[in-house]
Amino acid sequence: MAASTSIRINQDLYEKAKQDATIEHRTIAGQIEFWARVGRAALDNPDLPVTFIAESLASLDEPRDQAQPFVPRGRVQ
Repeated sequence: MAASTSIRINQDLYEKAKQDATIEHRTIAGQIEFWARVGRAALDNPDLPVTFIAESLASLDEPRDQAQPFVPRGRVQ
């Protein structure tokens, strides 16, 4: 279990996180952590589109037991 720390955040940010957390099936804390990870990665990689960063990070959180291997087009299995 990860350590936790209480912080104060703006009520508007909390409400937006609450809305997005419901849509994305995350906790409110998880949503804010995701936004922080996206922001950090965007600052570290200014040449990458934010949507690419967000989708890449979200894919890392998906369960691997249901993943399907990538097969390039035109390649017959």
